[in-house]
Amino acid sequence: MRMGFGLNVEQTQKLIMTPELRQAITILQLSSLELENYIDQQLEENPLLELRDDQPEIQNESTETKETEETKETEEPADKEQGEEYDIDWKEYFHDSSDIGIPRQERNRDKENYTFESFVSQPPTLGDHLSFQLQMADVDDKGMDIGEYVIGNIDRNGYLQVSPEDMAEHLLVPVSEVLDVLEVIHSFDPPGVGACTLQECLILQVQHMELKDELLEQVINRHLIDIAKGKYTQMAQLLGVAVQEIQRVADVLKTLDPKPGRNFYSPNDNRYITPDVVVEKVDDEYIVLVNDSSYTPRLTINSTYRAVLGEGNSHDSKTKRFVESKLNAATWLIRSIEQRRLTLYKVANCLVDLQKEFLEHGVKHLKPLNLRKVAEIVDLHESTVSRATSNKYIQTPQGVFEMKFFFSSGLDNASGGMVSAQSIKKMLQELIDSEDSSKPLNDQRISEIFAAKGTKISRRTVAKYRDELGIPPIRKRKRY
Repeated sequence: MRMGFGLNVEQTQKLIMTPELRQAITILQLSSLELENYIDQQLEENPLLELRDDQPEIQNESTETKETEETKETEEPADKEQGEEYDIDWKEYFHDSSDIGIPRQERNRDKENYTFESFVSQPPTLGDHLSFQLQMADVDDKGMDIGEYVIGNIDRNGYLQVSPEDMAEHLLVPVSEVLDVLEVIHSFDPPGVGACTLQECLILQVQHMELKDELLEQVINRHLIDIAKGKYTQMAQLLGVAVQEIQRVADVLKTLDPKPGRNFYSPNDNRYITPDVVVEKVDDEYIVLVNDSSYTPRLTINSTYRAVLGEGNSHDSKTKRFVESKLNAATWLIRSIEQRRLTLYKVANCLVDLQKEFLEHGVKHLKPLNLRKVAEIVDLHESTVSRATSNKYIQTPQGVFEMKFFFSSGLDNASGGMVSAQSIKKMLQELIDSEDSSKPLNDQRISEIFAAKGTKISRRTVAKYRDELGIPPIRKRKRY
C-alpha cells in the first residue's frame, strides 16, 4: 500500500454555536428566579446595562436631548475618519427609548406605605424552639450548658447524633449528668425529640400520650419491620393475639411521627414555587400571563455611555470599541430576554388551547400530548419547546403544575382515541379510595375494571402506576 501527502479541498457544513446563541438558549431554559439571578450577574459584568426606572428615565432623556442640542451648536464635528470607522446610526437605535419595542408602563406615583405588620418574622428552627424550652426548664447553669450542647447535636429530624458517653467525654462531666439533662429534653415539644433510634422516638411519643399498652411497646421494640410489610396474620400467630389487635396497634403507630423535627423551619428549605406562567379565566376565556414583571428586572442601556457613541465627541477609538462590544452584548441580552418571554407565551397559550377540558374539569380530562404536536402548532423546533417548558411552572384554576406535566403518554380506549396516563392515574386513585378495605382490589381486578370501561391496561402497568402514586399493595391495604 502506497502512502503519501497531498492537499485536498473539501466543502463541508458545520453548525457553530456562537456565544450569543448559547446565551439565548441558556436564558430560554431558565426559570423566573434563575433568570433574575442571571440578570444580576450580567449587571455586574456589563457597565452599559442598568435597571430601567421609567419616571427618572424620561427626565434624563429630555435633559440629555437639550444638552446634545447645545453641544451641536458649540462644538465642531469630530474627525471624519473616526466617523466613517464607526458609521452606525445610533440615533435611530436609541430613538425607541424601550430598546426592544416594549412600551413604557406608567408607574403608580402613589407610594405604598409599609408598616411593621407587613413583614413576617422568620419562623423558629427546631434548635430555637428547644433552646426556648430549655430556658424555661428547671436546670442550673451547668445543666444549661450541657443542654445547649445536646440541642446542638440534634439534627433537623429531631434525632440525637452523638451518644451520651461521647458528649460526657467532650464536656468533661459524668455521663449521669448528661442523661439527666437529656431526660429533661425528652419532655420537650415536639414529643420524641432527642431520641437516638426510631424505636426510642416512638416509645417517647407513646409515653407522652400516656398510653399503657404492652402489645404496642412490644411491636415497636421487636416487630416494626413486620408491621411495615403488612404481615398482620403472621404477627398475630407469633404473639398469640387476634389479628384485629395487630390492626389496632398499626392504626396507633400511623398516628405517631417518625421524624418529629421535620415540621420546623430550616434555612435551606424551599417552601414556595413561583409560577412562570399564570392562567386566569375571564368570563369564558382563559388569559395567559407571563409572570416575569415582578421577578425579572427591566433592562435598558446606560445613558452615560450613549454619549460615547454619539456624534461630535472626542473619545478615542479604543474606548469606542470597548463600548461598542459591551453595547452589542447588552442588546443581545435584552432581545434574548424578550424572545424568551414571547416563546414562553406562545407555548403556554398553545397548551391552554389544547388542554381546555383539563382546565375545566380536572386531571381526569387531561389529553395525551407530545412535544412534536406543540412544536408544529407554534412553528418551533421540538428542542426549543422542551427548553421553554423545562424548570418552569404554570398556575391554573386546577392548581400549580410543572409545564412538563401536560406532556404525557396515553393508552388506547374503545372509542379509538387515547387516554392520558395522568388521567388513568387519577381514575386509579379514585378506584382504590372507594374500594372495600376488607376486600381490596388486586392489580388484575383493577385491569379488568379499566377494560370494562373501554381502556386496555395490563396488570403490570397497573402495578407500575400504583407504585408511582405511592399506593401500597393489597396486603397492606387490607383491614381485618
